[in-house]
Amino acid sequence: MPALRAMWLTLLAVLFMLAQTLSAQARMPESFADLADRVSPAVVNITTSTVVATPGGPNPIVPEGSPFEDFFREFRDRQGEGDRPRRSSALGSGFVISEDGYIVTNNHVIETADEILIEFFPGDGQPMTELPAEVIGTDPNTDIAVLKVEADQPLKFVSFGDSDTMRVGDWVMAMGNPLGQGFSASAGIVSARNRALRGSYDDYIQTDAAINRGNSGGPLFNMEGEVIGVNTAILSPNGGSIGIGFSMAANVVVNVVDQLQKYGETRRGWLGVRIQDVTPDMVDAIDGLDTARGAMVTDVPDGPAREAGVLQGDVILSFDGRDVEDTRALVRQVGDTEVGKAVRVVVLRDGNTETLRVTLGRREEAEGAVPAAQPGDGPEEPSEIEMMGLTLSPVTDDLRDDLDLDDSITGLVVMDVDATSEAYEKGLRAGDVITEAGQEKLASVSDLQERVEAAQEAGRKSLLLLVRRAGDPRFVALSLTD
Repeated sequence: MPALRAMWLTLLAVLFMLAQTLSAQARMPESFADLADRVSPAVVNITTSTVVATPGGPNPIVPEGSPFEDFFREFRDRQGEGDRPRRSSALGSGFVISEDGYIVTNNHVIETADEILIEFFPGDGQPMTELPAEVIGTDPNTDIAVLKVEADQPLKFVSFGDSDTMRVGDWVMAMGNPLGQGFSASAGIVSARNRALRGSYDDYIQTDAAINRGNSGGPLFNMEGEVIGVNTAILSPNGGSIGIGFSMAANVVVNVVDQLQKYGETRRGWLGVRIQDVTPDMVDAIDGLDTARGAMVTDVPDGPAREAGVLQGDVILSFDGRDVEDTRALVRQVGDTEVGKAVRVVVLRDGNTETLRVTLGRREEAEGAVPAAQPGDGPEEPSEIEMMGLTLSPVTDDLRDDLDLDDSITGLVVMDVDATSEAYEKGLRAGDVITEAGQEKLASVSDLQERVEAAQEAGRKSLLLLVRRAGDPRFVALSLTD
């Protein structure tokens, strides 16, 4: 009986392994050919040309006034290298998103172009077709551009998919015009999600599908033939693909494309705050916060947030019904929200949560505004104090002039920092100005001493300082020692 049972268990194990193998094979495509055939008519090559003025002036080969200057100028002119403008060309990729001729590509593919030609996939033995395109709108922040062509018949197009459903390990296929070689497809997997490269709105899908120069602006497809990313950049020491490519996630692109089609420009929501991430060492210094989450408000200039009552030192926990993980998430959430919409913003303040109603402005109209500092009043003190590895002095008229401080700024100036201290490790330097401690304004040395004593009496291990450098504020939590 035990031998029979062991045999059955062995058989079941073999069957389970076989089922797992068959399931994996079922998920692994035998070929990408059917997918390529279906989507390739909507993928386009983009050729741009730009008139470049050849610099005039003296010939760089010989010094001005040389007896050979005229000779070299005549030689250069005979070779067609005079001061006449010349035309420069560049290549990229794109894809059609509607039968009436709207095309998506990267902004960097077309941003300097005087002329744009769209080359369509021939297919079915048909000759290559080229059409001129006009720029409908561009968004440098996400590196997305929308073009338009006028065709005699409806065009084949592809649709966007939900990039948020993509998982690491999912199959993907990239298409485009790598290195000017014409239509080309490459396959791989999603290597990582939510990559950030440079911008506030970055949400890149990383893939090992081969992406090279010329692939910029081309689509990244899922296995259903939906566009889940726009191929934008590669990480490479030599300029060629090494299996680290980045595609802007479709869920970011869709909102941008929709606005560019409607308005010819982006219209992003604007909350009107300056923020920083809440770090683990700041948690103990903030009443009511148990984990590092949310976005700490470091400054509130004139704008929607100030009008709604948001204060410096608030921690934004929720925006328009969605939890805020960090500053990057909040910037994305605000930017994706309609201008003029009234939203509920939940903030943590003095250990309690408060819900504020904010009517969003438009970021593009506010980007040139200079954040305003909060005013404060307090007496000047000539004496210095050493605390927490810092040598501090109240803001005096002389220091205000030396550091080019606004008249409204009060607090303590960092005169020196102990290079072995925690303050130095966290980036504090001479010339910084501490304007708040424990989320209360500082005007004197005694103010800071009182904040330290109050924090120690409350059993806190650290004290939250608001530090300004060249006008830019940030919060720093320093440990308290007896």
